[in-house]
Amino acid sequence: MRISSANAYNQSIGALQNRQTALVNTQEQMTTGKRVNRAGDDPAAAARAERALAREARGTASQRAVDASNNAVTLTEGALGDAEELLQQAREHLVAAGNATYDDSGRAILADHLSAIRNQLFAVANRSDGAGNYLFAGQATDQRPFVDAGGGVQYKGGDGAALAASGETLPLTVDGQVPWMRARSGNGVFETRATTATGTAWIDSGRVTDPSALTASTYSVQFSVAAGATTYSVLKDGLATAQTNVAFTPGQSQAIQVDGMAASITGAPANGDAFELKPASAGLTVFDALDKAIADLKTPLRTGTQIAQSNSTNLSNLDAVLGQVQGGRAQMGTAMNLIDGVTGRLSAQKLASQTERTNAESLDMTQAFSDFSNQQTGYDAALKAYSLVQRLSLFNYVNP
Repeated sequence: MRISSANAYNQSIGALQNRQTALVNTQEQMTTGKRVNRAGDDPAAAARAERALAREARGTASQRAVDASNNAVTLTEGALGDAEELLQQAREHLVAAGNATYDDSGRAILADHLSAIRNQLFAVANRSDGAGNYLFAGQATDQRPFVDAGGGVQYKGGDGAALAASGETLPLTVDGQVPWMRARSGNGVFETRATTATGTAWIDSGRVTDPSALTASTYSVQFSVAAGATTYSVLKDGLATAQTNVAFTPGQSQAIQVDGMAASITGAPANGDAFELKPASAGLTVFDALDKAIADLKTPLRTGTQIAQSNSTNLSNLDAVLGQVQGGRAQMGTAMNLIDGVTGRLSAQKLASQTERTNAESLDMTQAFSDFSNQQTGYDAALKAYSLVQRLSLFNYVNP
């Protein structure tokens, strides 16, 4: 077989180029620290790395949404904490208003304090996140949620909460009606009031004694005073019950018990006085509770009985709205726990994706150094071989 000089040259150059290419590729891998720098290096590994990178990108996007929710929830929890503190201050003023040493002017001063607290609460209810989104606006995030109209504070936000686009139920805003506008009246189960009170008797907010015996009926406690004896009868939805002409001792606090409920009536009722126990209703607002308390405290020339009755009712209302705000704050705590859990899961997923990507692309540096050394030795040998091939021409042996 005849091998021409040109063919030998071409083979030597081809071998030299192949070795140089392998050497450059290994050098690139050592520089980047990755075995796969382009899809052609290892198509299967490149596909694995691309899928892992996509999962990592999705996790990063989800984490941004979770971070936005975390910021909103933290601000909302702080706002409800401020509201809770303000309502506690209002309650202290209401308790003080029951002190017999206060006169009308003193109670008017307390009413001014409550008005200032009410204004602060209104500002808290309309608090934003600093980026133009209102914390309690619900779905209408860019709309001021509460408006102080002539008939009282009204909610102008959207129903429901705005959620972060994270695949989890993570809020960005809160439906402000829930913590601010939907407390249950009375003690939460039933409410009491004086329908006719010409004597010195007043009724407290009552309590539940047997939840299983509760009904949805309205009860009326009617008093009769005849020949120096005071009795009462309980009517259920206007109909007589077994408690008819029950003896009552004036001047003392006596519990009236009926169908799982009990309410204490204190003082001396007059003939014809009546008190009512009816199911609680949802819809008591923070602002209505304060407005009523302020109006009562500013009303002059009230009797001691009227003051005691209004203070009992107003404290009951304030406790109801305070409990509703505390419930909303507890929900924010639950949301913060959920956010912590989601953050942990996303971190684990991101780490898994990074590990998968590293496994697909990473370079064994020890092996790479060994390969590079071997390839460099081979390249040097190829260079020497090529230099020898270059001297195969006849003219190299012909001296002029």
